[in-house]
Amino acid sequence: MGTSYFAYATQGAGSNVQTLRSSDLVHWTAGADALPELGKWASAGSTWAPEVVAVGPRYVIFYVAHDDKSGKQCIGRAESASPTGPFADTASSPVVCQSDLGGSIDPDPVRGPNGELYLYWKNDGNCCGYPVRLWGQRMSADAAALVGKPVPLMSNTKSWQGNLVEAPEMVRHGDAYFLFYSANDYASEKYAVGYATCQAPLGPCTDSSDQPLLSSSAVAAGPGHCYILQLAGGRTVMFFHAWPPNAIGSQSPGRQLWWEQLDWKAGKPSMTPPQ
Repeated sequence: MGTSYFAYATQGAGSNVQTLRSSDLVHWTAGADALPELGKWASAGSTWAPEVVAVGPRYVIFYVAHDDKSGKQCIGRAESASPTGPFADTASSPVVCQSDLGGSIDPDPVRGPNGELYLYWKNDGNCCGYPVRLWGQRMSADAAALVGKPVPLMSNTKSWQGNLVEAPEMVRHGDAYFLFYSANDYASEKYAVGYATCQAPLGPCTDSSDQPLLSSSAVAAGPGHCYILQLAGGRTVMFFHAWPPNAIGSQSPGRQLWWEQLDWKAGKPSMTPPQ
């Protein structure tokens, strides 16, 4: 049986969670809405940034939607027996909702080196004039609940980051942990990807990017919200979205899915601009 790759995206084309499937990472086929019904706590119209993790024989999707109680964007959780869905959210409230910090978005579920699960996210402070940080917290073995307390990992302290960091993506390479993130205005050519180096899955983390790791090129503007995939044979690739340079901020064609090779030089990530 061949390998299948699945991609999940923010709402669009009549779906809450758009899906794509590929056997070679080059040719992709659109699938059905992975989350046709939101949780009871949420209302449609602002379903963002889904990510999926396999937990035993089932799949868990974390997604962002408008929380009716707080009026903020918050993170929900749904399950399915298939990576294509449909996923079902049976909870009466979001998993993470820092309403006093502007809400919570951009979930990133990650499995640690010993099988433990973590969830990373951003508090949506830039929506409402609050400071913005990236957070992490341990999850239960079934990814049904958060364990312990949330840990702030980093904030926007570099000039190129503008007023936010977001879209965390924690990756282990060797004995080190790298927290990739996006920063600046997503609807501009200034949006870009950086990374912090962390001592453990919940930090402490040190921002390593005085300049972005991945930024706009002549063919892809505002690259961001990355996902790192380790391929067989040791090759690493980074998936991200980017605008056509002549259509930044457009509804059509909008942001498009890209991937480029990510290299490790002297134990640190290295990339060339999109070609």
